[in-house]
Amino acid sequence: MSTLSDLVYAQGRSSEDDVEWLHRLAGDGQLLADLAFADIVIWVPTADDGFTAVAHTRPSGAATLFYRDIVGDRVRPQWRTQIRDAFQSGRIVDSASPDWFEETPTRVRAVPIVRSRGADSSVTIGVLTRHTNLGETRTPSRQQITFNDCADDLFGMVASGEFPDLSAPTAPRRGAPRASDGLIRLDVDGVTTFASPNALSAFNRMGFDDELEGESLVEVTTSILPEKRQFDESLPLVVTGRAPWRTDIEARGVTVSLRTIPLRDHGKRIGAIVLCRDVSELRHQEQELITKDATIREIHHRVKNNLQTVASLLRIQARRSHSEEAKDALTQAMRRVSAIAVVHDTLSEGLAQNVDFDDVFDRALKLIAEVAAAPSTRAVTRTTGRFGTLPSEYATPLALALTELVTNAVEHGLAGTEGEVEIIAERSDERLEVTVRDNGVGLPEGQVGRGLGTQIVRTLIQGELGGTIDWHTATGAGTEVTIDIPLRYIARPRG
Repeated sequence: MSTLSDLVYAQGRSSEDDVEWLHRLAGDGQLLADLAFADIVIWVPTADDGFTAVAHTRPSGAATLFYRDIVGDRVRPQWRTQIRDAFQSGRIVDSASPDWFEETPTRVRAVPIVRSRGADSSVTIGVLTRHTNLGETRTPSRQQITFNDCADDLFGMVASGEFPDLSAPTAPRRGAPRASDGLIRLDVDGVTTFASPNALSAFNRMGFDDELEGESLVEVTTSILPEKRQFDESLPLVVTGRAPWRTDIEARGVTVSLRTIPLRDHGKRIGAIVLCRDVSELRHQEQELITKDATIREIHHRVKNNLQTVASLLRIQARRSHSEEAKDALTQAMRRVSAIAVVHDTLSEGLAQNVDFDDVFDRALKLIAEVAAAPSTRAVTRTTGRFGTLPSEYATPLALALTELVTNAVEHGLAGTEGEVEIIAERSDERLEVTVRDNGVGLPEGQVGRGLGTQIVRTLIQGELGGTIDWHTATGAGTEVTIDIPLRYIARPRG
């Protein structure tokens, strides 16, 4: 399905600022639908003076009118005139009589979407329609009346360019308060004029035992907050209804998330909506995840330290060895351990269990240059292309295998000479192909080394990564080794 941005840009009449405004408004589509007990549809004008739906939200507490998604559809004939009038006049237009939609009586309200361009400038960029199902009309409760009043206030702000408020920070949707979670209506002085049962229940769990209505929300909040505990500096502005922000309050082991939407009438503040949600369990889960992430990072850090200690011991032992064969074996073991330590060092620096393999490989190349180059050998390494992001379980075997290949190219292909080793990484949606090429003495065609390094590379690439590896003589001179790994074994890079 096309995104809102794709649909808006396809009409050829909107700027980046228009798209950002519509994105913000669509992000609050669920709030508007739940407050209005109606379907909310956002329309943008087309080049032929029509309109196309770019967003649609169904109410969670009422029956929807649209059982099929209408995003991407052209406006229906029975709504076209009303929507065009709202767009051209910049005023809210209500249907004069009930509109029938698939044998269901409905009431339609068309609200011009006005984007503010400064203190005295604005432009109409689309139309929001509210489609109310009249087939299930019943005597409205006080809560439903208040919700509808809040919706009407927000619709008026949409038509005057005061909603959405771009100064409000975008927060994660996870744990965001919704109208059904709890709603408090404040007057211009911050006094509660309405509190839904869920909102009252949330404050009761934090230790407030009275009724919220008629009380100053800032005084109520102050009375339940523990003494000597630091709180978010934005809290006073949130609970007085003066800033469109979100914050959490915690008391008696209960955490409640608050989101305030200041209400204005053509620039004059008339009160606020405060949405509240008990997020105690959610915050507990997030704290557990943070603790686990920190523990995993600490484990990677300790593993890296232990591997570096082992590498140091191997280096000391190699220096004290009188046998060239033993010294060479210990040096190679030290290099392999150090390559694995590089991956764990990278993992210990962040929360994600994925690594930027380009960074890992750059650090591994420095180890190779220090260990593999003999006094009579001068090797220049060059990397082309990008590996991208890899999960740690695949980064370790690939780093070790490439370390072996580059080391072999330096020690054997360029032994006693001056030359170049090139590493070429090519990554597509389906495969990762890596070529290690040197301009050294080369191998007899069809013959592959039988040492421990070759055996390690085969085991890692074919056994652990499910890939293939091919050795052959490069054109002219030198050796070329190609590794081909299917991406079903490797996470695709995030872009």
